[in-house]
Amino acid sequence: MQALVLAGGEGTRLRPLTYTIPKPVIPLAGRPFLSFMLDWLGSHGVTEVILSCGFRSESVRDVLGDIHSGMRLRYVVEDEPLGTAGPVRLAFDEGLLEERLLVLNGDVLTDIDLSAQLARHEETAAAATLALISAEDTASYGVVPTHDDGRVEAFLEKSDGPAPTNRVNAGAYVIEREVIERHVPAGRAVSFEREVFPALVDKGLFGYPAEGYWVDIGTPERYLEATHDLLAGRVPSTLPARDETGSLIGEGCLTAGAHVGPQTVLGRLCSVGSDSRVERSVLHDRVLVGADCVLQDSVLAEGVRVGDGARIEPGAMVGAGARIGDGEVVPADSRIEPGARVGEAVA
Repeated sequence: MQALVLAGGEGTRLRPLTYTIPKPVIPLAGRPFLSFMLDWLGSHGVTEVILSCGFRSESVRDVLGDIHSGMRLRYVVEDEPLGTAGPVRLAFDEGLLEERLLVLNGDVLTDIDLSAQLARHEETAAAATLALISAEDTASYGVVPTHDDGRVEAFLEKSDGPAPTNRVNAGAYVIEREVIERHVPAGRAVSFEREVFPALVDKGLFGYPAEGYWVDIGTPERYLEATHDLLAGRVPSTLPARDETGSLIGEGCLTAGAHVGPQTVLGRLCSVGSDSRVERSVLHDRVLVGADCVLQDSVLAEGVRVGDGARIEPGAMVGAGARIGDGEVVPADSRIEPGARVGEAVA
């Protein structure tokens, strides 16, 4: 089975983290995010994955390589954004597509049953089958009402009005190659959600009611949510053992005299000074935190330095290489640009 992962976005909602690292390989619980998706695809018999990349595509390939647990990884590069369907047409035009493939949004952490979705697709002889997941916040996603036999009744993009169903588009599709050839024009940006799927409503578009874990990591809040869920074991993974606080401490970290946890991730070669508290936070590699600091529900990118007595409040995100001076407070939900200096410089 073949899959194509849409991984070309810039991840603007995750800035400042994505200023320096592409969203597909942003560290999640110490691993490149897409490695979790590749593990999941492999568990359902996928043997080849095409990664559609745009922003900093060379960095994605450098991190993921050409083989993952026996799966072949291939790459197509969008010279300009092509929407959600345009990259699949690009892969078709390059002669890469098999007769049937999975298409996945590249910012979802999930364990839904792709094998059952594929079986449903075959039973109905559908042109395309969409995984649909229940959501409390339907306003953030496209809702997809279906008939009793599973045929899609309509494909309704994000709306502030009352939703006819709580089933939303989960960003996982089984699609026949013929659909790409006939319904996705070449050479321009094309949207599955706004163009292709609405045109297929009367031509064999089915929904598969998926169950299981599902989260879109595309916002800071959901990035932290996914991290905490992985640490708590709410989604299957091959993470290393966590400590007694449910935290994951990377190689070479120095934390003597500090209080780290619960549900915290320290990347490689981090240092946390004495009497500092780091709670429910994510520190990428080589972050140095001084003494008597407090970090709560925050994310610090690679190489950040935090001076003694500083406080990083919940929801804050600090870009790579930034410096937070002694005693400074980074307010809740604030964003610090890569390389920025807040207050007195930290050596």
